[in-house]
Amino acid sequence: MSKLLQAFQGFDTYNQKDPHIFTWDGTAYPQEYFLALKLHEWVLKLKPDASEELLLASRSQHIGRWEIPRESYPDGRDAYLKWRKDLALFHAEKASSIMAEAGYNDAQITRVRQIILKQKLKVDADVQTMENALCLVFLEFQYEDFHPKHPPEKVVNILRKSLLKMDNHGHQFALTLNFSEKGLAYINEALNNIKQNQ
Repeated sequence: MSKLLQAFQGFDTYNQKDPHIFTWDGTAYPQEYFLALKLHEWVLKLKPDASEELLLASRSQHIGRWEIPRESYPDGRDAYLKWRKDLALFHAEKASSIMAEAGYNDAQITRVRQIILKQKLKVDADVQTMENALCLVFLEFQYEDFHPKHPPEKVVNILRKSLLKMDNHGHQFALTLNFSEKGLAYINEALNNIKQNQ
């Protein structure tokens, strides 16, 4: 087995432990396992010649996410940002450990960590591809379930922040997805908001 397949197997086996279930098209999956597979697929759609390090990061970007739940931190924005930072470091450490077991060298592991930690967004092409893919996974698989549960202004604000992190390449793919009438209206409102503030 190649190092890449061994690492993928390690990531997937770990994510299959997720106690949270995600149902798509009538089939139930461990949530982070399903989302990791879809993130990997989106990276390949966005960048068919993706580097091995980008592919590794795509399959482990949120590895073990359920182990540090948001509820384990206090309410408030500062606590939320601390949770996000701690979570990213946890993902990077877990991915690094599995890659080392598969035989990857320090330079390759460091590169995957940079992508997982999203260092130099808008500058590093691989990090930008990852950000595009993360937003597209949300829009394709989670957005339609998310937006009816939240106030319109919160939905539009979250979309605006997500769309700002993406680049034009990512936006082109986003607009090809199927959205409900209300879901699409929120996206257009967020895009108009961005244009007005440029």
